[in-house]
Amino acid sequence: MHILIIEDEVKIADYLAKGLNESGYSTTIARNGVEALSFLQQQQFDLALLDVMLPDLDGWQVLQTLRTFSQIPVLMLTARDHVLDRVKGLELGADDYLSKPFSYIELLARIKSLLRRTPRMEQEAYQVSNLLLNRLKHEVQRDGQKIELSQKEFALLQLLMEHQGQVMTRSQIASMVWNINFNTDTNVVDVAIRRLRSKIDDHFSPRLIHTVRGMGYKLDERP
Repeated sequence: MHILIIEDEVKIADYLAKGLNESGYSTTIARNGVEALSFLQQQQFDLALLDVMLPDLDGWQVLQTLRTFSQIPVLMLTARDHVLDRVKGLELGADDYLSKPFSYIELLARIKSLLRRTPRMEQEAYQVSNLLLNRLKHEVQRDGQKIELSQKEFALLQLLMEHQGQVMTRSQIASMVWNINFNTDTNVVDVAIRRLRSKIDDHFSPRLIHTVRGMGYKLDERP
């Protein structure tokens, strides 16, 4: 799951990103409203954490513009705790509202709740270079050659293709594919990646699954 953090206070944004990354989410930080809208128009996110007090466009303006082209869940984060502020955010299309200072545990619970309530929109098929995955038919082909994958291998490949070009950490992969908290003593992710590579990369070109040292894995035409 990819979360956009829209927060101009560096310490808060970095704190949120670190916590969410450790909890198995991928994050992107936008420091102002203009940058946030640019990210939202160019990339796919599953949820946005939106601060109200931003240096250019404020959170209300960002939310109002966002709702003209996207319905992703938005959780407002702000020091403004007046009832009218909360009502305004909800009326503009916010899905939840959390006042600063807040407990990270509560924030995480609210994020999980919003993501559970939001149906995940999946494509029927994904293609990267000459690799094709059809989700509905549960088929994978490379260069027109059908490749047999186990259920978990298929889920792993779909996850990587959904996030083409984006580095997925081991903890994210373990959480999203196996629904487990990642343990550094467990090599289940690395073993699964090796098996998947042997099936979709070893006898084909270009190589698509890349190791990003110290971070995780990504699937892309470019290393």
